[in-house]
Amino acid sequence: MSLKVNCGDTHNVFVYGSLLADEVVHVLLKRVPSTAPATLQHYHRFKIKDRVYPTILPVQNKKVTGRVLLDISGVELDILDEFEDVEYTRRDVEVSLMQNSEKLRVHAYVWSNPNDPNLYGEWDFEEWKQVHKNDFVQMTNSFVQELELPESKPRVQTYEAFYKQENDKPLEP
Repeated sequence: MSLKVNCGDTHNVFVYGSLLADEVVHVLLKRVPSTAPATLQHYHRFKIKDRVYPTILPVQNKKVTGRVLLDISGVELDILDEFEDVEYTRRDVEVSLMQNSEKLRVHAYVWSNPNDPNLYGEWDFEEWKQVHKNDFVQMTNSFVQELELPESKPRVQTYEAFYKQENDKPLEP
């Protein structure tokens, strides 16, 4: 896989799910960029059936809290695009920074299928940290190793293969 290099420009990316965890960001980008807490108005963060990560879609009178990854390079943005894969579409949105209510145009990854019947409820980051974070960091490591191969698999395949292996392990008595 060859990443599209976008030299010079930096980007700001609103994150609201697994990328709220510094450990996941560090595995992907080999660093943890500066961040700023932010709110995205008129969106809702959904759980996805059979997935441990969330998504967002526009919903009037709702809001999603998250953070903005600041000064992301073009190469790093390409890595995030690969990580979010075909399930998400990168859109430009406006967030409000929590420290000063300043408005900021940023990228955000929005679910590609707005009519997906597998979206429900409200995803909870604190619950995810306790239940899924360690496995998700391992899966992300597998994804990054896979990215470096000439014929890398899409992230969704890496995710599904990783979690299938996890589920196939015999349960300890």
